[in-house]
Amino acid sequence: MPKFNFTIHHASLVVADTAVSLTFYCDVLGMQQTDRPDLGFPGAWLQLGAQQIHLLELENPDPITGRPEHGGRDRHIALTVPDLTPVREVLDQNGVNYTLSKSGRKALFCRDPDGNALEILQPA
Repeated sequence: MPKFNFTIHHASLVVADTAVSLTFYCDVLGMQQTDRPDLGFPGAWLQLGAQQIHLLELENPDPITGRPEHGGRDRHIALTVPDLTPVREVLDQNGVNYTLSKSGRKALFCRDPDGNALEILQPA
């Protein structure tokens, strides 16, 4: 059986309004938008080191309500930061709800304006 040296290049998230999502991801979380080719529908690409998040403004096939309150019990992408404290402060200042990791790790879970779950963690 072959083994491959996979790394994650990007994760894609469906959003209802690219501008609203960019406010959350860029203005609140401080991510950087990068160039995106014309794909025939609105969206944006965000650069996070060697990885990206692709925001796809398309009809959402998933419900955005009725999802688990704690994002760790739902589909999510996990992002690392050197220090979780400033992230918590920014989320608090912007009224973004979050829950802390149930495992006791230095991690939190929040949702973007479209209900996509994000885990933000500080490595041990």
